[in-house]
Order: sequence, then C-alpha cells, then structure tokens
Amino acid sequence: MSTSQRRPVRTPAPADAAAAEAVAGASVEAYPRIVATLIRVTGDWALAEDCAQESLTVALERWPTDGVPANPGGWLMTVARNRAIDVLRRATVERRKLHDLALLTPDEAQPEPEMGQDVVDDRLRLIFTCCHPALAIEARVALTLRTVCGVPTADIARLLLVSESTMTRRLTRARTRIAQAGIPYRVPSGPALIERLPGVLAVLYLLFTRGYVADGEPAFAEEAVRLARLLDRLMPDQSEVAALLALVLFQHSRADARRDAAGNLLTLQRQDRDRWDRAAIAEGLAALDRVRHDGPYAWQARIAACHATAASADETDWPTIARAYDALADLRPSPVIALNRAVAHGYAYGPAAGLDLLDAARADGGLDGYPLAVAVQADLVARQGDRRRAAGLFREAAAAVGSTAERRALLDRADELDR
Repeated sequence: MSTSQRRPVRTPAPADAAAAEAVAGASVEAYPRIVATLIRVTGDWALAEDCAQESLTVALERWPTDGVPANPGGWLMTVARNRAIDVLRRATVERRKLHDLALLTPDEAQPEPEMGQDVVDDRLRLIFTCCHPALAIEARVALTLRTVCGVPTADIARLLLVSESTMTRRLTRARTRIAQAGIPYRVPSGPALIERLPGVLAVLYLLFTRGYVADGEPAFAEEAVRLARLLDRLMPDQSEVAALLALVLFQHSRADARRDAAGNLLTLQRQDRDRWDRAAIAEGLAALDRVRHDGPYAWQARIAACHATAASADETDWPTIARAYDALADLRPSPVIALNRAVAHGYAYGPAAGLDLLDAARADGGLDGYPLAVAVQADLVARQGDRRRAAGLFREAAAAVGSTAERRALLDRADELDR
C-alpha cells in the first residue's frame, strides 16, 4: 500500500476513548522516531513511512481490547520493525538490513529523557535531510510535513493548494532526488553544521509564517511550533534554535486574539491581551533566556518579546524595538526588515522619523509593488493628522493586497478615518 493512500493516525476514534487518546499521543512522539530509525536502517523512505503508519493502525485495533502498553512508543517501534522485516523478507532484500532491523529494540522509542543517542541522531538526520539545500524549497516543506510531522499527503496537498496526485509526485521526486544525488542521511558537523542550520531554521519559519498569515492554514503554524520544540530538544546548545523557538512561541501566543467575533483581522494594538496564551509566552521567555548570540532569529525574538510582555499597546517599549531593528538591519538587511524598522522608529520617535526611513527603504525599489509599504505609509500619515490622505492610502493598499482578511482590515481603517 503506498504512502499516499494511507493516512497517519493523527486523531483516531476507536470505541475506547482512553486508547484513542493514547494512540494519538504516542503518534506525535513516536512517528518521527520510527520513520527516522527505519530510514537509517533500510534507506527506504516509503517503507519507513508505511511501517510507522501500520504500527498506529494496529494500535487502534488492539489497544482498546488489550490495553495500552506500559511503553507505547516501544510497542509501536516493535510493530513497525516487524512489519519492515516482513516486507523485506518477501522482497528478498539483503540480509544485512534484516539483521539490523532485528537488533532494533523498543528502547529506541522511549520517551525523551531515556532516549538513546542513536535515536537523537536519527531524528536530526531526518530533519536535516528533508531540509537539504539540493531540494527545492517547496519539496523541503512538503517532505518535512510528510516525513517528520506525519501529516497525510492529502492534507499537505490541501495546505499547499495542489492536487493530491501532484503532491504524491512531488514527494516521490524529492525522495528520488535524495537517492540519485547521493544526499547523505546524516547531520553535518563543524563548519558544515553552522552553514546548514540556517536553511533548516528557514524551512521551519516558512512553515510557521504560512500558517500565521491572515488567510493562512493554522495547522502549518502548529506543526512549526512542534518542530521548533523538537529541534530545540535535540540541539539545546544552538542559540539560534532556541531563538527561533522563542520567536514562534511569542507570535503563536496571539493566535486566538487575532480576530474579532465576526472573524475580522485585528491589529496588534487592538487585540485583547487577556486572550494571549501566557503559557506560550512564558515558554518563549525561557527559551530566549538561553540565547547567547546575536543572530537574526535572536533579534526577532527579542522584538517579539517586547510585544508579548507589554501590558498594553501604549506600554510597548518601542525604543528597544527600534534599536533591535537597527541591529537586525545591519545583520540581515532586506526590504521587509527596512519596512518594519520604519514602523518601529515611527512609534518610538514620531511619525516623521518613520516616514524618513520609509522613504529611504523605498529608494532602491525593493518595496515596489508591496502593498504593506503603502499601508505603513497610511498609518504614519494618519498619526501626523492627515486623515483624508491616510484613508486614500489605506484604500490603495487594500486594492493591491492579496489576502481577503487583510483587505477587509485595511478598508475598515479607511472607513474609520473618513468618519
């Protein structure tokens, strides 16, 4: 049975609710470990995914009557291993793989504190291989969702706005590319690790932003947060990994407050901060406290922390945010960072300061055709008191923006200024 035809069990529903919950919980932790370990031993991505899924299916059938095992992850690993052995025996594959599979023990799927170094390495190998720069960015995103997160192919297709058959082919091509290009199934070390890690973090942050944008799919953001937590557990000494985790936690903490009762998008200033997830903010602050270097994610996380810890919009520490954007612009210059820097300076030092930086950011054409630059100009002009001009600029931005939710929010701002 092909991977595209079967769905990893994410929210099972057998008669026994306790068993269903146990399978769902075990699948979150065990699925990527099983897949990673079987890929290491067999080198067969499709086989690894199929066997991991088979173990979840068997658990759904047996746990309601047999009871939940003491070590659910180890039980699933054993079932997946035995399934792989059966498949390879029928295919008369080389004896070495069968021997290595037979040596796998349930301990290789134990909970995190008891996890052996081989399992840690397997999961890191899986993440780094899925995010290899030899693969196109869309392939990296899809392969990470499918293989690391266990998201069904049909769901990935829906999230990425393609047909299931197209996504199946895309995943197949990605796996073939890995095999044909001889992409090693390993975590780079030394200078190579430092070189490759930003690419991995970029894929995770892209996943998050795809779920966080106004018309995005929340499942993307949720999976990205889970992956960031996983990577942080596996690489606790990497400062930028902790910074990325802090950043996505701060941003995701506002998920439930970003829309009003009618579903309209709310700006940060208008959100009900009582609805922010304080546990996520606390977790983000703890991660940020472990950041020891000034990388791009570190600066972005510090900016997000200023917003997350402000008691109200009026109490936001804009001068600190402005200084952070100054540092970020020096470290990683881009049109979007320049735009955000203009916003920060506009709130920290007055709208005229923001407009000066906005003009400078636009000078090289990097923001041409970017409707949010017009929206930023509109906000700064409104704060200078020119309501009529600001309303026109908000409508200009609304006409060019692609998101329905953002368009509605911009038009609402224009209408308010016209009153």
